[in-house]
Amino acid sequence: MNSTMRELDNTQFLTYPLKQVASNGNEVFFEGFSACRENCLTQPSFVYFISGYQSPALLSTSFVRVCPPALLNQPISVSSNTLTKKSGLRAGIVVAVVVGTLVGLVLLEGVVYYCFCRGSRFAAEYAQYTLLEYASGALIQFSYKELQKCTKGFREKLGAGGFGAVYHGTLANQTVVAVKQLEGIEQGEKQFRMEVATISSTHHLNLVGLIGFCSEGCHRLLVYEFMKNGSLDCFLFSSMSRLGWETRFSIALGTAKGITYLHEECRDCIIHCDIKPENILLDKNFNAKVLDFGLVKLINPKDHRHRTLMSVRRTRGYLAPEWLANLPITSKSDVYSYGMILLETVSGRRNFDVSEETGQKNFSVWAYEEYDKGNIGGIVDKRLNDNEIDAEQLRRVIEVCFWCIQEQPSQRPTMGKVVQMLEGIMTIERPPAPKALDGTLSITSGSVSVSANSTFAEH
Repeated sequence: MNSTMRELDNTQFLTYPLKQVASNGNEVFFEGFSACRENCLTQPSFVYFISGYQSPALLSTSFVRVCPPALLNQPISVSSNTLTKKSGLRAGIVVAVVVGTLVGLVLLEGVVYYCFCRGSRFAAEYAQYTLLEYASGALIQFSYKELQKCTKGFREKLGAGGFGAVYHGTLANQTVVAVKQLEGIEQGEKQFRMEVATISSTHHLNLVGLIGFCSEGCHRLLVYEFMKNGSLDCFLFSSMSRLGWETRFSIALGTAKGITYLHEECRDCIIHCDIKPENILLDKNFNAKVLDFGLVKLINPKDHRHRTLMSVRRTRGYLAPEWLANLPITSKSDVYSYGMILLETVSGRRNFDVSEETGQKNFSVWAYEEYDKGNIGGIVDKRLNDNEIDAEQLRRVIEVCFWCIQEQPSQRPTMGKVVQMLEGIMTIERPPAPKALDGTLSITSGSVSVSANSTFAEH
C-alpha cells in the first residue's frame, strides 16, 4: 500500500488502560519511533501512533496513516462486516485524536495563564503556604491585590481596633467579609502563620469566624465573616440605638461563653488581652461574637506565673490593675475587662465616664456605691423599661460584674464560673467593694493573691 503518515503537532498523549483495550478489541503497543512508523505503513491493523510525553505541559505529535486518493477507489476484497468494523474503528480513532488535540490545547492555555499570573512567586511561596494545609478548617490564601480589589482600595472603613483597621469587602463569589489590615505585627513569617493556623482551628458559636488571610511581603491581613449589626459599642453608647434587656443579657452570656472557650476549652489557653465593646460583634440575630482573639502570643498554662505581654495595645477603662503594676498577665486579666463590659451593658455608659449625676466620680466607682446602698435601679440604662427587666437576672449581672473587677486576680472568678453564675447554676455571694476603684492600687509584685478563703482563690 502506498499510504503516508500525516503529522499532527501539539497533541495530547493519551494513555489507554490495558483492560479497556482488551475489552474493545483494539491493541496498543509501545515501540520506538521508527518501528511504530514502519508498522503503521505496512500492517493493515495499525492506523496511527503518537510520539511524545505523558505530561499535559509537554505536548506530543500524532501520526495518522492516510491513504492516497487512488487507493480510495480500488475495490477491497473484504467482507461487509469487516469493512463496517474497520470503518467504525478508524472513525472513532480520528474523533479521539481530534478531541485529544482540543483538550491538549485547552490545558496548554491553562498552564500558560497560571504560570504567567503566578510567575516565580509561586515556587518561593509554596513551601510557606504548606504550613496551614494541615490546620483544621481550610483557610483561603488571598493575594494583596485580591483584597485591594474586594475592598475597593480599602475605601469603606468599618472600624479600628488595637491591631489595625477593618474594612468592608465583597469577594468574587459575592460573600461579604470584613478585612482587617494588621499593623505593628513584628512576628516573623513562620510565627505569624502558626498563629493564624491556631485561630483557624478555633471554632465556637460566639467567636467571629476566620475565612482567610494574606501574608505577602510586608502585608498582613485577616479576612473574617461579616457581622451585619456591627459592634456592641454602637448600640450601648448611641442615643439612636436601643437594645432590650433580653438582648443585652443574651449578649453578655454569649460573650462570656466565647471567652470561656478561649480560656478553658482550647488546647492552649488563649488570653485575649483586648476585650472591649468594640471587639464584641453582633450578627443579624444579635448573637455575640468575640473578635481579635489569638492576635497576641499564646500563653503556656503550665507556666505558673505566665509571662507578661507588654506588646498588646492597651485600652483605657478595661485594663486590669496588674497591667499598671507591670505584673504577669493571666486569663484573670480578661475577666476584669469582661466585668467592665457587663457594667456598661447594664448602664449604657462607658465605665470611665464622669458626670454631675455621678458626683464627678468614675461611673464604675459610683455604680458600686449605688449597689451598696441597694439602689440597683439607679445603675440601669434609662432607655430600658422597668417592666421588661428580669430583676433576678439584673441582680446576678450586677454582682458578677463587681466580682470580675476585683483588684486581686485570685478574687475574680474564672470565665467558666461567670457563665454558671449568670445562668443561675452557681450561688453568688455579695461582692466586696473593688479596691482599685477608689483610686488606690495595693496590688504588688510580691502579692498577687489573697488569703485561701477568698471566694475564687485558686489552689
